[in-house]
Amino acid sequence: MAVWKCNICGYLYNETTGDPTSSIPPGTPFAAIPDTWRCPICHADKTVFIQVSEASPEGTPFPTVSEAIIENLVHFGITEYFGVPGTSSLGIIDAIRKHERANFTLFRHEENAAMAASAYNKLTGKVAACVTIAGPGATNLATGLYDAKEDRASVLSINGQVEMQYAGPGGFQEIDQDAFFRPVTVYNNTIYDKKMAVKILTVAVQHAIVRSGVAQISVPNDIQKQEIAPEHTEIRGVIPSLIVRPDALTIQKAIELIASSKNPVILAGWGACPYSDLVASFAERIDAPVLSTFRAKGIFPDDHPMYAGILGTVGSSGARTMVEKADLLITLGVGFSKMTRVPEHIRILQIDYDPLRLGKGKDTLPVYGDVGEVILELLSKLPTSSHTHAQEKVSAVKKPWEEVRRKEAEDLSVPIRPPFIMDVLSRVIPPDAIISIDVGENGWWFGRNFRTRGQKFVMSGYLATMGFGFPGAIAGKIAYPEKPVFCITGDGGFAMAMGDFVTAVKNNLPMVVIVLNNHELGMIRVEQQLEQYPNFATSLHNPDFVMYARSCGGDGIRVEQPDVLEPAVKWAMNQQCPVIVDVITDPRRFP
Repeated sequence: MAVWKCNICGYLYNETTGDPTSSIPPGTPFAAIPDTWRCPICHADKTVFIQVSEASPEGTPFPTVSEAIIENLVHFGITEYFGVPGTSSLGIIDAIRKHERANFTLFRHEENAAMAASAYNKLTGKVAACVTIAGPGATNLATGLYDAKEDRASVLSINGQVEMQYAGPGGFQEIDQDAFFRPVTVYNNTIYDKKMAVKILTVAVQHAIVRSGVAQISVPNDIQKQEIAPEHTEIRGVIPSLIVRPDALTIQKAIELIASSKNPVILAGWGACPYSDLVASFAERIDAPVLSTFRAKGIFPDDHPMYAGILGTVGSSGARTMVEKADLLITLGVGFSKMTRVPEHIRILQIDYDPLRLGKGKDTLPVYGDVGEVILELLSKLPTSSHTHAQEKVSAVKKPWEEVRRKEAEDLSVPIRPPFIMDVLSRVIPPDAIISIDVGENGWWFGRNFRTRGQKFVMSGYLATMGFGFPGAIAGKIAYPEKPVFCITGDGGFAMAMGDFVTAVKNNLPMVVIVLNNHELGMIRVEQQLEQYPNFATSLHNPDFVMYARSCGGDGIRVEQPDVLEPAVKWAMNQQCPVIVDVITDPRRFP
């Protein structure tokens, strides 16, 4: 049995397998094929074919490099793969197809696939992988991978590469991927030698998880398909425990600092979100009000008696006053974003698992450790506070802020005002829902006016990239298929990602997409106003989002009157398909 190659397109005819597309059975010698037979790819005749090799015997015991890669990734718990297949990744894609525990979601744009992978890790703590081709597929991942980098999300990127590296001018779909991915990754490598494939893969996964970032592996097309001996496919390496506990002396200093404080305030960040019950116990023990960063919104329901709201640009003036008057600020997994504007002139007890983030401010006790572990240590030694004023302080901040938001929501103007929209969504979205929000005015109003009741939400934090909301919702539904999923986005952000609405339809991912449609890049309009520029180049010409949803196989409803919004959202929640609720709203922040 031999293999014959078409000199026009490169198609290989294998005498062992035959040509199923032309009904030529396995075992048919090339010479026995009728002269009328044509190449199934380019339709060239038999005369352009040349013999290139003897066919490998059937039933080879060795897996391909691609199969070894996917087998090892599944061993590490990486079962979700998001991306777009192509010439230089076909071996990897086929290995995913063959593995019973590997799931591939075809996206229509690689940027959305990368954002979904980032969101998947933020929501679950598990790693998802992006898979695409060399060159344009790889470059399209950049924004989503940078979102993961900035928000410390663990993501693995597996990319095809051309057979001959860096051939120079004239190379097809070829870039220097090692150089391209270097700024965004915690680990970055190309597999040149098949014997090193599993070792490189293991190191990549370890870096992605331990260093909380993006690991990238490029695999040349020819190496993907090569068989690899068993001694080079064995799983090597394990993921170490990431639990970090502080030393006893530091804990004692923290206890003394808390004991000396008369007016402590807790600021909970993203790193505290997995430990909401511990944070509540800690707050009650030391009688301290709790504020949160925007990313940690939802760590407590808004009506929690110890929760005073968000500190930052979407927070209340009362929250700002509360933290400015504190004699000790206890930060739990806080990134000190400029949007939070953490005051660094007061005493700070800073707890974080990242030592490079520690040491903010001029009078700070840095505590290196996981928020949960540190709180457990403190609770085991701290006495109960002698005073019980925290709930009164919280109430003094929340009551006037609730009144402000209540009055804003009473505005029944047309176009519909954003505060009214957020008031309706606060009441209608179930407590067990997953919410993915976009960047822009929609996100600003969500942070400021949406009242959480236990929902889990995800966002693009530090990169703050438009277009994150919808792929984040796709990731949410893949991660939690049993939960209701909502995307809150703007017309600008949704238009950047809307090509993958068909992905949600094709994969039967029911969700509700709330589009705040103000025909404007509303946040840019506000920024121009803030910096005293005239409004320019922010108006948008939008398609009919309802017709678009239906043309994709989903459904939609347009909402222009306030009294229609609540029943429209409830209707959308009962549909068994992705639904767009197109809400015509006002681009002005305040009338």
